[in-house]
Amino acid sequence: MNYILFDGPSRNALLPFTFTRPVADILIGIMTIRQKWEMRLGSTTTTLTEEYLSEKYPMVELEENVMINASFLPNDVLVEMVSNLESNQAIFKGEEVIAFYTNENQEEVDFDTYEIIEYQDDCLTVEHTWDIFSKNDAAIREDFEFLTQDRKSQPIPKSVNVIAPENIFIEEGAKLEFVTLNAATGPIYIGKYSEIMEGSVIRGPFVLCENAVVKMAAKVYGATTVGPHSRIGGEVNNSVLFGYSNKGHDGFLGNSVLGEWCNIGADSNNSNLKNNYEEVKLWSYETEGFAKTGLQFCGLMMGDHSKCGINTMFNTGTVVGVSANIFGSGFPRNFVPSFSWGGASGFTTYITKKAFETARLVMARRNVDFDEREAAILEHVFEESKKWRKE
Repeated sequence: MNYILFDGPSRNALLPFTFTRPVADILIGIMTIRQKWEMRLGSTTTTLTEEYLSEKYPMVELEENVMINASFLPNDVLVEMVSNLESNQAIFKGEEVIAFYTNENQEEVDFDTYEIIEYQDDCLTVEHTWDIFSKNDAAIREDFEFLTQDRKSQPIPKSVNVIAPENIFIEEGAKLEFVTLNAATGPIYIGKYSEIMEGSVIRGPFVLCENAVVKMAAKVYGATTVGPHSRIGGEVNNSVLFGYSNKGHDGFLGNSVLGEWCNIGADSNNSNLKNNYEEVKLWSYETEGFAKTGLQFCGLMMGDHSKCGINTMFNTGTVVGVSANIFGSGFPRNFVPSFSWGGASGFTTYITKKAFETARLVMARRNVDFDEREAAILEHVFEESKKWRKE
């Protein structure tokens, strides 16, 4: 069977992260949503997404296909139901479609003509940006159980101060000495060739993905995921960093999500709780206003390729778009559009020529090419985000 992950109605609610990737490639728990589906289905997937993303994330349609709403995270029951889908069948949870069968000769999909199979169990969904960190605890636990089943961890080094070692899994090539790991509060997964430097103190649930690094004397609270090739230092609480992003120095990052290729300057901090303890509101790209999150704790949402200088201060519930460069004293406003350059005193447009030069240098340091596909995606984001910039 050919499986295709589609963005679904949550795509706009997951901006700025879905400016530069399909919903399927959001990291939550130990893996991206795509990786979770592929491992459980035992099959590769392709993607139905926005046209400007389709060259990097193409769709392959075969004679028989199952379309899967990427906002839904897989579990054993759901995977079995999806695997058993037959012609003219669809799986729904309430009013929302989870998956449906199509064939290449089918000109349109009319669910009124389908046999509807109701999925009634609980399952994890990613429908808003804040779901990425607020549901990360549950996602880590599900991924940990799936990935470590019937596998043996590498031994925990003798110098490590450890609580609940049965909840710790270390992949090959990982380095850690003279650190404290407390897995009594949740599982700890340490990926291949990653490193936890001396003096770090970590409480689970915690994930350190492949080739990621925890800098010396870091303090990390769950549920935190550090994506592939990313680095953290200082104090981090309940945050998710996608791949190749750095928060490498002292300062606080809490209840936050950073996309790829982000950099947080030394001694920068974000607020994750309002002074009056009220519910946090976040900028919504859908309504072009501020939306209720239902959360008391909510920090920084930062899109791919965005950076901030040293001692930057972010207000509670700040949304930063793609390829923004923030610096200077004071609090910048709590919505910073993509390709903005400046800070609390005001912003100008970060022109693509300069932004691309920086992206090319940053990615080259990690032996990754900034190619024409990446440039075309960012050009599209630049044009799409013009209406929010004061130019």
